[in-house]
Amino acid sequence: MIDAVEVIDRALTIEIVRVTERAAVAAALLRGRGDERQADEAAVSAMRRELDRLPIRGTIVIGEGDRIGAPMLFIGEEVGTGQGPRVDIALDPLEGATLCAKSQSNAISVVALAEDGTLLKAPDVYMEKIAVGPGYPAGVVALDRSPAENLASLAAAKGVPVSELTACILDRPRHGRLIEAVRQTGAAIRLITDGDLAGVIHTTDPDETGIDIYLGVGGAPEGVLAAAALHCTGGQMQARLLLDQPDARRKAAEAGIKDFGKIYDLAEMVRGDVLFAATGVTDGGLLSGVRFGRRGVVTETLVMRSSTGTTRRIRAEHAQTEKFHLE
Repeated sequence: MIDAVEVIDRALTIEIVRVTERAAVAAALLRGRGDERQADEAAVSAMRRELDRLPIRGTIVIGEGDRIGAPMLFIGEEVGTGQGPRVDIALDPLEGATLCAKSQSNAISVVALAEDGTLLKAPDVYMEKIAVGPGYPAGVVALDRSPAENLASLAAAKGVPVSELTACILDRPRHGRLIEAVRQTGAAIRLITDGDLAGVIHTTDPDETGIDIYLGVGGAPEGVLAAAALHCTGGQMQARLLLDQPDARRKAAEAGIKDFGKIYDLAEMVRGDVLFAATGVTDGGLLSGVRFGRRGVVTETLVMRSSTGTTRRIRAEHAQTEKFHLE
């Protein structure tokens, strides 16, 4: 009998790429059209169709919302053929719907597949995050330290002055003090307008993206997906749910969260064997967006696996475009 780890290794590493490719192409057909909802719905539909072809018994734990708010890919929905290992699935068919609608950088399609019961079931609330990529000693950064302390620690571990570090921060009014504190250290900042999931993922390959650290507040579901990528690459992350409003506390309680002030380490957000795939919808620092040409469709995908530490960058040229339902 083949166990779940072996099935993930042999059968699903490439199959999961097809899932994000289909969603990315569906969204890319609507790039720059100004309709976020239409682009998101197209990506959701394409991803749902492809997930049902996977030989798994999958349960969505991070998805488009609850059953009432999401007709497809809702939390608790079962996907796959019903044959194969039981797995948790976290997904975002179109991370950066606004970016796609405006044809701006870093819109991506993302899926993480993990062993059953190994992903944090995060409620749809805000989450404070700090993340760095691989190659640093444990505890090099911590959520409760000041930005100056974290940047000094990271610079020392990297063997460079703080002025050579670049932090990625979501450009929001709530981050005004954080941005000022980082600038006072001499570090550079790359502000992003949307897509904090992509922002965290950029730390997994700082040589390629130029991003050394991610700081700030974004969505909790996106935090779990980002944690899956960091888990695959050996990065570090800490996070804390922001539960200062009654509705947020209600959602947390419904998700089984008991300690509302808890700081989650990476190992508490994701563990075990994980597959992670992200396909570019629009061009970005980590991935090229979908290309449509006379000879077919070109996609670029990162696919990672935690148990082997392998990261593959797959540039696929699809001459047979019927599978994307381009009509």
